[in-house]
Amino acid sequence: MRWDTRVLFAFLAAAPFAMAQRGAPIEQQLAFAPYHAGGIYDVGETVGWTVTPGPVAPRYSYKWTVRRNNAVVLKEGKLDLSSGSDKIEITGDQPEMIYVAVEPYARLATDAAAPAPSAGSPYIGGNTGRNNGLYAVGAAVAPQKLGLSTPRPADFDAFWDGKLAAQSKIPVNAELAPVETDVPGVELNMFVMDALGSKAHGYLAKPAREGKFPALIQLQYAGVYALNARGAAQRAAEGWLFLNVDSHDKLPSDPSGNIPRVYQAVGNTDREKTYFLNMYLRDSRVLDYLLTRPDWDGMTIVLTGGSMGGQQSLVLAGLRPEKITAVLVCVPAGADANGDLHGRKAGYPNWPSDNPDVMKTALYFDTVNFASRIKAPVMAGMGFIDTISPPAGVWTALNQIAGPKEPLPMIESEHDNLTPQKGRACPARTRELLDVLVKGGEFRPTGIR
Repeated sequence: MRWDTRVLFAFLAAAPFAMAQRGAPIEQQLAFAPYHAGGIYDVGETVGWTVTPGPVAPRYSYKWTVRRNNAVVLKEGKLDLSSGSDKIEITGDQPEMIYVAVEPYARLATDAAAPAPSAGSPYIGGNTGRNNGLYAVGAAVAPQKLGLSTPRPADFDAFWDGKLAAQSKIPVNAELAPVETDVPGVELNMFVMDALGSKAHGYLAKPAREGKFPALIQLQYAGVYALNARGAAQRAAEGWLFLNVDSHDKLPSDPSGNIPRVYQAVGNTDREKTYFLNMYLRDSRVLDYLLTRPDWDGMTIVLTGGSMGGQQSLVLAGLRPEKITAVLVCVPAGADANGDLHGRKAGYPNWPSDNPDVMKTALYFDTVNFASRIKAPVMAGMGFIDTISPPAGVWTALNQIAGPKEPLPMIESEHDNLTPQKGRACPARTRELLDVLVKGGEFRPTGIR
């Protein structure tokens, strides 16, 4: 039960908090001004924030903890706002992500009747999207020098090349079923095709005219749900040959498909049985099918997705590097899965670090170990206070990519479903690049944005 509880808390339980935030703003009792507006520092520089009362007058006393990579405690203290402001600062002494947790520990005597939420924490407010009184701020110290926390398996390439070779012997056997849509000028189909050990499903949409079109493959964030058929049709209306891939072996219109709710834990002690093996192979199989279509323009294939969809995008770009034109991902999950063993807080899929077999398996499905195979330019957005897709892992993956990349730091953002208003830069940049690529343009990364 420890595993299920950890996963559900870290990921599945995030949804209601995000919904609550969208419904009503969470009050902000504290405001933080970083010493560097961009949130990035060199080794030896002082990393810090000036803390002042927020739009809502503080109701609580606060303490803070500075952690390296949200794992190793470096410094602790209490805020004193009696003079109108206080500071939190530390010297960055190595390449690292700095995470500062700020939490209330008592009501102020002047506001002993401060309201509490209906459930959970006895406090309210905060900037982490949970309305439990918690705040966090983050910074990066020489992040482009963050390296692997664990060596890449020596047989990593051989393992995956063997799986792709085995799958190549299975006919695709793609079947399309027309789906009605109210989006004009578009043909929409549901697809199913054979992969190694399972079947790949999703929606295929294209402009309803003769021609050859650039291709966009959408990979999905974590969870089990029905895909958005109308959204697929709208992508085709923009000019894409669009494939929206279900993460699971189920119809894309099916909201459950009898998929285990905590599927990410299935088979995680064995690289031959983990749930992610067939998921990644299904993604590659969809690419196999796309390459056979006469209406693909033969040049452009863009991968995109957020969270677990970003994870799958980076993996597919590493599995099939010769075919991909660009990778555009927001808060990609699945990186640095062994981080908990090496002073880095790991995130989704929350593989338990106290099980050696799981940690060994995880290395074959970790985005950081696919990244060195990627040849396409990559744009990746990361939230500096993200606890589901920790930024240290995202930077580590990017640092393994030899080609051009564009890190997009979102210094105030938790995971995008928790603080969507703080993570808008990534979908905005994605839309900007897709508008260029669909017209035959080129993605030329600009470095850190």
